[in-house]
Parts: sequence; C-alpha cells; structure tokens
Amino acid sequence: MTANDNTVNIKSDESYHHGDLRAAALALGLEKLASQEVPDLGLRAIARDLGVSATALYRHFANKDALLDALANEGVRLLGESQKAAAANAPTEDAAFLATGEAYVRWAVANPALFALTFTRKASTDLSDEAGGDNEAFRQLQAGISSVLPKLGPHSDRASAAMHAWSLVHGLSNLILAGHIDNDPTSIRAVVGHTFGLGRDGPDCA
Repeated sequence: MTANDNTVNIKSDESYHHGDLRAAALALGLEKLASQEVPDLGLRAIARDLGVSATALYRHFANKDALLDALANEGVRLLGESQKAAAANAPTEDAAFLATGEAYVRWAVANPALFALTFTRKASTDLSDEAGGDNEAFRQLQAGISSVLPKLGPHSDRASAAMHAWSLVHGLSNLILAGHIDNDPTSIRAVVGHTFGLGRDGPDCA
C-alpha cells in the first residue's frame, strides 16, 4: 500500500460479496485518479491495494482495458448526475440547458484525470437520438437540444446542433485545464451562453 491509499480497507478474497469487489475496485480507481498524479490503474496494483488476489479481480475485469472502460463509464455517470442536478434547479428549459453546459465545465475542471480518461475511451453515441442514449450526460445534452431546436429554424438538424453544444463545453474545459483560459465562473457562463444565443440576457434564461 502507498501513503495515498491509507483509506482503503484491506479484505481477503472471501470477505467480498458478489459484486462488492468490482465496486471496490472502481471506487479505488476513482480515488487514485483524484489523488495521485500518476495513478497505477493496473489490475495487479488495484488487487494489491485492496488486499485481494489478482485472480479474484480478473473475475470482474478481463484486463486493464476493461477496468479503464468501466472507470470511464463511471465518469460519464458522475458527469451526468452533476448536470442533472444543475438542470433541476433551473427555472426554464433554456436556463436548464445553460446550467448543464456550465456544470459540464465545472465537473471537468474539478476532475481532470477522470475527465481525460472518460473521453479517451471509445463511446458509442448517436447525436441524432432524441432519447439521449443510455447515459445521463448524453440525455441531458439531448434534452437541451430538444428545447432549443425549434428556435434554430427548419433547416437545423439535431446531430449537428448536439455536436456544436458538446464541442463548445468540451473545448472550453480543455482550454481551462491547459491554462489557456482562466477558470472564472462569470466568463464560463458568458461563453457557454453563446450556444444558440442562450445566456443571462437570452430568451427564457432570466
């Protein structure tokens, strides 16, 4: 165990119920991403720090890529939860869409390693899907697109509108993380508000 892993409870293989070991591995992986500059996310390292055999962990993850994919899925889930909570407090649909964009940037800046991992793993998304796919972050994007699409004119299509909104917040997040733009909430709101003319003075966003 390293100094950064002192909060992890050591258990034997037998002390984990079915599914608990997988959850514990994911929790430790998230902890490592949040607290360590160069986290070791190898299955043997995770097993060692959990105090179980590598064989036990291989029952839940076929290889390191499977673990990284699962951690990326956790990242999408946590991002979606953050966006959903932000949208729930907004007074209008336009304000909710703006809030989800701001929440995207806040979450990315607060979780840089997990953000980077989440979007280096291949994800299947259909930007024309009105249902919003099978994850909360994607559903929040598509819900926002649904609210503004009628205002964009008859020739606008869902896929390009969704790509525009996603590209804006994703690019803004990376520029802030790279130190090219200050992490200033007022500026972030103004930039995100340019999406489809939304913003503090835009339609229905008071």
